Amino acid sequence: MSHYYRLVVSCPDRVGIVARVSSFIAEHGGSITEASQHSDLMTGRFFMRYEILADSIAVGIEALRRSFAPIADEFSMDWALTDTAQRSRIVLMVSRESHCLVDLLYRWTAGELDCDIACVISNHDDMRSLVEWHGIDYYHVPVAPADRTSAFSEVERLIDQVQADTVVLARYMQILPPGLCERYRGRVINIHHSFLPSFAGAKPYHQAYERGVKLIGATCHYVTAELDAGPIIEQDIHRVSHCHTTADLMRFGRDIEKLVLARGLRWHLQDRVLIDGNKTVVFA
Repeated sequence: MSHYYRLVVSCPDRVGIVARVSSFIAEHGGSITEASQHSDLMTGRFFMRYEILADSIAVGIEALRRSFAPIADEFSMDWALTDTAQRSRIVLMVSRESHCLVDLLYRWTAGELDCDIACVISNHDDMRSLVEWHGIDYYHVPVAPADRTSAFSEVERLIDQVQADTVVLARYMQILPPGLCERYRGRVINIHHSFLPSFAGAKPYHQAYERGVKLIGATCHYVTAELDAGPIIEQDIHRVSHCHTTADLMRFGRDIEKLVLARGLRWHLQDRVLIDGNKTVVFA
């Protein structure tokens, strides 16, 4: 099965970036199978994502990185060059609601998510049998209000132990401490059950019902120390009316949450999401 190198770039916009990068790849015999670019006219930044057939390049990825580094310096690039043969390791975190976890486990077993699920961490023990049936390690880490520090020290230890690349909060109903958010900046993905920035925090469907909204939604975003305010990856909506109860809104919402989280995670795993301050560029 073919594998690819992915080159992702963010830098100040100027003439000649595409030509220089494309020429570099051509000089190494590289075959570009997918190319995406975006220039932000407001901020003056340029974003790029290339997929290159790995077998078309004679040198290994480390040598390719060394060769590309002078170009990156010349254009002041933030960049990454990854190999799809090296699968990302993810940790799923969940509380008592299972719909997002079940959906991700199904997609993973069906081959829709190109990653290894290193483990599942939960503040409850409810999902253990489901997770272990899939052959995945399950860690129960209770979070006592009086001793959150110890709990999240253990969570951080487990994430380090399994060498996770990405952490996914699949309806994990605890607020991560600021230090953990900062350490894993751009690597923790959350699904929030509302169309942010509306109805941040707890019980958003109840808030939406009280406000009488006509659209509800869900938001997949990167986690930051500011609650439900990190860069947004993906969103979707469902129309509702005065006839629908809070329970209806929650039922509709569960379906949206699963789809939005799965899309956001898949794009993240495929290096399609570039963070730009508190926004994202998504080459979906």
